[in-house]
Amino acid sequence: MNAPLKIGILCHPTYGGSGVVASELALSLAERGHTVHLFSHEVPPRLARSSGPVEMHVAQGLPYPLFQTPPHDLAITSRILDVHRKVGLDVVHAHYAIPHAVSAYLAREAARAYTERPAPKLVTTLHGTDITLVGNDPSYAALTEHVLLASDRVTTVSQDLANRTCENFKVLATPCDVEVIPNFVDLEFFSPKQGIWCEGPVAVHVSNFRPVKQVPWLVRAFAMALQGRDATLILVGDGPDQPEARQLAERLGIQDKVRFLGVRDALPQLLGPAHVYCSSSSEESFGLSALEAMACGTPVVSTRVGGVPEVVEDGVSGFLTELGDLEAYADALARLLFDPELSRRMGAAARQTAIDRFDRVRVTAQYEAMYRRLLA
Repeated sequence: MNAPLKIGILCHPTYGGSGVVASELALSLAERGHTVHLFSHEVPPRLARSSGPVEMHVAQGLPYPLFQTPPHDLAITSRILDVHRKVGLDVVHAHYAIPHAVSAYLAREAARAYTERPAPKLVTTLHGTDITLVGNDPSYAALTEHVLLASDRVTTVSQDLANRTCENFKVLATPCDVEVIPNFVDLEFFSPKQGIWCEGPVAVHVSNFRPVKQVPWLVRAFAMALQGRDATLILVGDGPDQPEARQLAERLGIQDKVRFLGVRDALPQLLGPAHVYCSSSSEESFGLSALEAMACGTPVVSTRVGGVPEVVEDGVSGFLTELGDLEAYADALARLLFDPELSRRMGAAARQTAIDRFDRVRVTAQYEAMYRRLLA
């Protein structure tokens, strides 16, 4: 029988994909008998609501007047090194390249130089914007490239992101240098449920309302899909584009049909009863919210971008439309909103896809197997 591992995981404490996946992975690994330490500058929401036996290390930088902002990344590095000195870590797993792969790299190098224990292996998982936007920016590109090369293993959440990583950082010879381990979903938590109080057809969207999510564009597509019919668009989350989306709904005269719920945790109760989940992103490395909707038995309408076609099968578990094609998107949205049988059939197929390919237990086992190969 394989011995339990001691694993450190770094992540952003957000509702975004990288923070969600890292928190869920930590909990899943702990359930499998491993000792798991999670490092962040705040407690991630998915961990806060769980009773799982993950040791949480909140490391915040000193609020010294010399610093414009507290250097949380350096505090996290120091905390990792401290934990490794005391109990030993087999693997340090950084989710999102900047700054976590850098923090993990510094901790590993310090462990090599100044501790008697063997240094932990360094795994970096890329989630999308850490490569396509942040890590590829000239401000960080050279450092991102260095920590990717210095990692003992690099993984991505989709094949599309693996390809783009190798395109952006030519030192990675082929996509084969990057291991693809997809995002996953808890099929017990995200399952078909009752909960939405709206009468009639319902569409749901969940995001951080950043420009890349194109929420105002989605509001316009929803207005086109209505064509005088009744339906409700529920928008979950908050962010910089929410005011524009509200104003657009008012200008289009559909403010009574668009509900802004803000940030919520009860996602299965919102996703499960919906007729369709809407993803309108201009950039999406995987589409975790779409997968969570699929696990709830809700079909998806999405723009055909990034890794989304690796999750949503066009014409089976939902519809994919070309980026910028507002009319096609509105038509696909209308088909699922106003054809209950089509929505039910595609929703069942979406749930089955989640079961067959993205089950939390199955994907966690892939991560564990990768750790053991590194340590062998």
